[in-house]
Amino acid sequence: MALSTITIRPATASDAPALGRMGAMLVALHHQFDPERFMEATPNTQRGYGDFLGSQLGKPDVIVLVAEQAGAVVGYSYAGLEGNDYMVLRGPAGVVYDLLVEPERRGEGIGRLLLDAVLAALVERGAPRVVLSTAERNPGAQKLFAEKGFRRTMVEMTWEAEG
Repeated sequence: MALSTITIRPATASDAPALGRMGAMLVALHHQFDPERFMEATPNTQRGYGDFLGSQLGKPDVIVLVAEQAGAVVGYSYAGLEGNDYMVLRGPAGVVYDLLVEPERRGEGIGRLLLDAVLAALVERGAPRVVLSTAERNPGAQKLFAEKGFRRTMVEMTWEAEG
């Protein structure tokens, strides 16, 4: 289907089941990347993620957008505005927490539409910069973010305690 038929819009409560399904996909994907670092999806992840994202809707410092085509949600983004964060040595910023496109729809430009829309919404709400994290083993996402002008500023490293 043509990219022109994609609508990016704020998520609504009726999107919670689709958001939960895709959130569970995100958890499973990260667990595949590194099962020691990322938690495993459980039978409750889908409902829990949908409930969580649903609880974020309407908060003034939160943005949840969906990409919709022919009545079906095919991607979403979740971001927020944060103040100073002394844990990560960062001043006020917009933070993109999630950006996911259905696996069979990746590479069509839907992720770029979602990213453009969430960046515009964060800047419109006053974000002086936007930060995000992406899995080390997700070169497709890293490429998208780099093409949009994101630069590497931190490297997370994980150490596992034995036993």
